[in-house]
Order: sequence, then C-alpha cells, then structure tokens
Amino acid sequence: MLVLSRQKNETIMIGDDVQITIVDVRGDKIRIGIVAPASVPVHRKEVYDAIQAENLAASQADTGDLASLGKTLAEQKQ
Repeated sequence: MLVLSRQKNETIMIGDDVQITIVDVRGDKIRIGIVAPASVPVHRKEVYDAIQAENLAASQADTGDLASLGKTLAEQKQ
C-alpha cells in the first residue's frame, strides 16, 4: 500500500485519468473530490462490497427458479 501525505487542495494522480483532490479537512475526517472517466466506476468500499455480494448471489441462481420461470413463460405464450 502506498501511503501519501496531502494537504487541503493538493491532488494525487492515478494513471493519466484519475485525480483525487483533498477538498477539506475537519478534525479526523477529510473530504475528497474524485475526477475519473465515466468508464471507471468509483464507489465507497462498503458499497463496492455490497455490489459484489449481490452480483455473486445473482450469478448463483437456483436451477429450480429457472425451471419455474420457464414454465411460467411457456404458460403465458399459450
């Protein structure tokens, strides 16, 4: 892990396209601004973890659910 010290209004570059700027420092909290291309997702870690968990759960669909869905769709076609 790279650890950097920055002060208010100073920026860190990640590659050529991502800028992280220290916007404000208040006590033990900082506010950061992130500029990144739209193709680069930016999430807080806890949100990222929740997305990953949901994706994993969705990828492990129960085959019984799929069979039931197929039956329902077949009935609707009739």
